[in-house]
Amino acid sequence: MKFFITLDRDEDGVWIAECPAIPGCVSQGATKDEAVRNIHEAIRLCLEVRAEQGLPLTVEVRQIDVAA
Repeated sequence: MKFFITLDRDEDGVWIAECPAIPGCVSQGATKDEAVRNIHEAIRLCLEVRAEQGLPLTVEVRQIDVAA
């Protein structure tokens, strides 16, 4: 499966990675690369837990245009 992730840096300089298609699936790292490696594991574990609980594996994610 392929997923989009977001990467953002917090006020302490830690990189936060999130998978919007999986509610609550968030990880972090000291570098972007570490955060990306960590979100891979978080995605795998989140999918496993959601499957065990009988929840849908993902939620719908869409891209929309918003006038600025």
